[in-house]
Amino acid sequence: MKVAITGATGFVGSILVQRLHGEGHKIVVLTRNTAFAQKVFPSEAFSNLEIVAYTPNTSGSWQGVIASCDSIANLAGEPIGEGRWTPERKQEILNSRKLGTQKIVEAIANANPKPTVLINASAIGYYGTSETASFDEASLSGNDFLAQVCQAWEAEAKKVKDAGVRLVILRFGIVLGNGGALGKMIPAFKLFAGGPIGSGRQWFSWIHVDDLVNLILQALTKPEIEGVYNATAPNPVRMADLSQTLGGVMNRPSWLPVPSFAIEALLGDGAIVVLEGQQVIPKRTVETGFEYKYPNLKSALTQILTS
Repeated sequence: MKVAITGATGFVGSILVQRLHGEGHKIVVLTRNTAFAQKVFPSEAFSNLEIVAYTPNTSGSWQGVIASCDSIANLAGEPIGEGRWTPERKQEILNSRKLGTQKIVEAIANANPKPTVLINASAIGYYGTSETASFDEASLSGNDFLAQVCQAWEAEAKKVKDAGVRLVILRFGIVLGNGGALGKMIPAFKLFAGGPIGSGRQWFSWIHVDDLVNLILQALTKPEIEGVYNATAPNPVRMADLSQTLGGVMNRPSWLPVPSFAIEALLGDGAIVVLEGQQVIPKRTVETGFEYKYPNLKSALTQILTS
């Protein structure tokens, strides 16, 4: 295949690129920062990779490269868990997903020939938050800010079906690997200062990065995969369980909670990402026959911390 990828230099995207390159596929990296992309993917190590400068929120000549690609993985979006949600920041979070996807779909609509499939990221924030409910792919959306972002994001992606292109929307859970959310928790545990964030009762719906990349590869290669799938492991846990399991794997105590007010002082409205959660079940994903390498949290954390 020849696969175009946005968000390729990110936590998930960079691992996806490595897997695709290792399997002999050609890759087009669409990036705002070509110099950084060249450092992440040096030409001597990534011979089948082309780096193309793009402006994600505006049309441009970059859109022409889509016509040469078999498929697209659209993973780009401003990080939601870093910094306070000022009005400007919230607009950036929304625009990077809504307008970014809009321009990818526009490029597909104008391409000749067209790619056969668009894999579009979304997030489990689509469902809103709850300590008591559980959600699968058929559940209704929530009405908080992140839910509204996900609705707008997915609505733009769905327009690609008007061009006759297969669409797969993957609602990402919290991705665990060497980096990301886990990378921010581990230092405290190393210093014997780890513990649950907030009440500890909030749900933590997670997925190991290797399983997420395998899920993207399945979506790219199996034409029967279509529609919305939850990209989460089948066994979500509560925050207190995450903390206890992480402490156990690291042989560190997990009794020192991080109070809600400290997170709120740091992140403002953005604190919802870690202080509230949702129990998300990957019902449709399991029904495809997808086999998780890491269905349970302990096995996932053990692999990450010993690799």
